[in-house]
Amino acid sequence: MNSVRRHGCGAGLLTLCVAVLWWPVTTRAAGEVQDVNQLKAELQAQKQRQAQLEDKINQLEARQKLKERAWNEKIEQATAPQEKKEEPKKEEAKEESKKKEGAIPELLHWASRVGLYGDFRYRYEYIDDDSRDFERHRNRIRARLGLNAKVNDEWNLGFRLATAEGSDHGDPVSTNQTLGGSWGKKPIWLDLAFLDYHPLWAKGLGLQAGKVEVPFYRPNKNQLIWDHDLTPEGGALTYGLPWGEKTQINLSAGGFWVVERSSAQDTALWGLQGYLKQQIDGPTYILGGVSGYWYGNLQGERALSLEWSSSNNFSGNSNAGGLYTSQYELVDVFAELGTQIGKLPVAVFGDYVVNTAAVDSSKDTGWLVGAVLNKAKDPGSWQFEYDYRDIQADAVVGQFNDSDFVGGGTGGRGHRFGVSYVLMKNVTPALNYYHASYAGRNNNADYDRLQADVVVKF
Repeated sequence: MNSVRRHGCGAGLLTLCVAVLWWPVTTRAAGEVQDVNQLKAELQAQKQRQAQLEDKINQLEARQKLKERAWNEKIEQATAPQEKKEEPKKEEAKEESKKKEGAIPELLHWASRVGLYGDFRYRYEYIDDDSRDFERHRNRIRARLGLNAKVNDEWNLGFRLATAEGSDHGDPVSTNQTLGGSWGKKPIWLDLAFLDYHPLWAKGLGLQAGKVEVPFYRPNKNQLIWDHDLTPEGGALTYGLPWGEKTQINLSAGGFWVVERSSAQDTALWGLQGYLKQQIDGPTYILGGVSGYWYGNLQGERALSLEWSSSNNFSGNSNAGGLYTSQYELVDVFAELGTQIGKLPVAVFGDYVVNTAAVDSSKDTGWLVGAVLNKAKDPGSWQFEYDYRDIQADAVVGQFNDSDFVGGGTGGRGHRFGVSYVLMKNVTPALNYYHASYAGRNNNADYDRLQADVVVKF
């Protein structure tokens, strides 16, 4: 029995111990379960509150949009009439602002229609004229400044000032000034002043009036009849007419006042020219034309040189008693052929003139043939020119043709060689050499002239 009691007491004690030990575990587990459930409840409550807040926010945003729309409508209704009233004022203010802003650009636009150009040439010249007792060395300068103004789409104006020598007026065929003269100041003359009309309704038609460039074509700008520096005074009409894709017809007519006299008839010049240029293939072309020039009231008048200097110089033309003995009615025929050899452009040309009104038929003819190789245009490019001419005393008016060949004028024959090289943009050195002789005057003496130039232009 004692044994049973002992066993029963041990089992009870064991049970008690287990209960004591398990109590905290069960109590902790129950607490944790309770905590989890409480957290779940709180999360659920928070989700409900968040949903309620989002719903309130959406309602507030919708109300705010409705209020803004209502306010915008009220503002538009209130301001619409005022804006309509102020629109003309705003437009006027804009136009006035444009005028104020456009004042300076308009001035610049005017300046853009005016172009300045010019050049300066320094020349060393050697002359060996066997009709004189000494050789001549001289240094000369030429300065020119020009302006071209675009008046509108149909009208232009042109002006140019240039140096020249002359006691009364500038030399008509030279813009050179010889250095020396005890360093006296060099005069500047009006070299060009003209209007240029080119109507839009007649493409290719042009009219110039005033002091103008020579309007007549010259193959390679040769100076058999007209000097490079000559600027006649009067008016000229030119017209270029395309005839097919490769043919161009060009016409020129001009009337010029040579000498105006108050007590006698004026001396005038009338000119008419037509030529055709035919493009053959690529750079190859052929050109041919004819000109007529008629001087009125020159026979029996004094030397034209007296109009600009004190020198009574007939420049080779026949004269007696200080007066011209011949009339001048010229017929000029010319031709030119251009092509390309390799990559070099080449042109050969000829010019023939006869004075049909010459008193002496043995003095009425002049002719020139020449060639030009390459073209001095871009830096590093060069050009070579050659021509030979024979011009009798009364073939042309000596006052107006080449002022360098045999000292200027008529009555000479010989060669001209020229070479130029573009050293850099707008800077061109050049050499010209005349190897000629007088013909029918100055005992047919030899005449040689060398010109070394440097031309700078802008």
